[in-house]
Amino acid sequence: MNSADSSSTVAAGRSETWKWYVCILLLMATVVNYMDRLTVNTLAVEIQHEFHLTDEQYGKVEQGFGYAFAAGSILWGILVDRRGVYWIYPVVLVGWSAMGFLTGLCHSYNELWGLRVLLGFFEAGHFPCGLKTVQLLMAPRDRAMGNSLLQSGTAVGAILAPMVIKALLTDDPGGWRLPFLVIGVGGCAWVVFWLSSVRPRDLRAVRAAHTIVHAQPSIAAGKSDQQFGDSFWRVVFSQRFLGLALMVICINLNWHLFRVWLPKFLRESRGYTRDDMLNFLSFYYLAADLGVLAAGAASTWLARHGQSVFGSRMWVFGFCAVLTTMTTVAAFLPAGPLLLASLLLVAFGGLGSFATYYSLTQDLSRPHQGKVSGTLATCTWVVTAQFHQLFGRYLDQTHNYDLVIATMGWLPMIALVAVLILWRNRPAESPAEGPTELLPQPAEPLHAENG
Repeated sequence: MNSADSSSTVAAGRSETWKWYVCILLLMATVVNYMDRLTVNTLAVEIQHEFHLTDEQYGKVEQGFGYAFAAGSILWGILVDRRGVYWIYPVVLVGWSAMGFLTGLCHSYNELWGLRVLLGFFEAGHFPCGLKTVQLLMAPRDRAMGNSLLQSGTAVGAILAPMVIKALLTDDPGGWRLPFLVIGVGGCAWVVFWLSSVRPRDLRAVRAAHTIVHAQPSIAAGKSDQQFGDSFWRVVFSQRFLGLALMVICINLNWHLFRVWLPKFLRESRGYTRDDMLNFLSFYYLAADLGVLAAGAASTWLARHGQSVFGSRMWVFGFCAVLTTMTTVAAFLPAGPLLLASLLLVAFGGLGSFATYYSLTQDLSRPHQGKVSGTLATCTWVVTAQFHQLFGRYLDQTHNYDLVIATMGWLPMIALVAVLILWRNRPAESPAEGPTELLPQPAEPLHAENG
């Protein structure tokens, strides 16, 4: 792929620099997303104390968030494919920021649960919007880096959240509320940058756009995706989709175990103070940020230096999966430098694995990217939502985190094996292109991105 090809999907009149600037905007949206999401988890002990919650009830709050995220993922995914991202993105961002703000004003367990559910519903729109934008703007070999920037905001938001919370938190009764109010208001500023930087026509599908083609021989021979009728169902019932469903469930179970329960694990199981926990969380998510950026950069570098796109992604994912197995070590270490160092390795590999997953989802179908990512997210959150309640009940009974933490880090290894087995029958690929080909596509209706 030459330089011209690499920019063929960039909006007319826009530079390559602008394309990467939009990726930075996506990173910032993820920052806002995760700061709102993590505030409850970081302040879990204070909130449980005020509302007299058991671990199972705390798990049910996360269960409600997860089920709402599952429902919202498929709904927003359908809307993104039908109506585009230009207006939907600001709507979901303002929606989740408002729910985060209102959480700081709640006074009962039922209110907390309801607001957490609405937060999950609106936050579910972020990744269908972000992934659709990356897919429209980036060439295949650059998508891993674009996705890494998108996902990097997860860690950046998680780094900033403990810092902001520590600065705003007081020991007064109800002192945990102010961080919710400040973070909720601050998130809305992103909408101004989005509307002033991106035009509706920048994200419209145009006649010169390219489409990712599936592996069926008839398509590889030259037929476009849209010539096969309702190809979304062809994608959903393919073995590749099954491989990605297993992958996303495995990597998310590992990642969200620590997102939700790490603050409580450090304080209740290993005896760290609140300030020590907050300080370490910043380093934990810094390691995660470095992991996802390194994964994207490594995949891109390997693809540009002789390795196939698919091969480069799998090598990087495999390395990340090895690092997450350090949970087995961490589970049996006492408080101290070795425990913290092992957790940093888990963070590096845990978030780094997402760069490969997102890139593979974008290889399935361009017209249905929103529905594909939304459906996969729905599969993930149905499983992870149930897990949090069950784990909370298990903790109420045993007060022991170690066994679950020891085993969860091996799930990305299962994901690696699943994808290597199920992502088969790839068409011949060049080092630059990877497991997909780019073919011209007929014009899509203008409603693909309404202004």
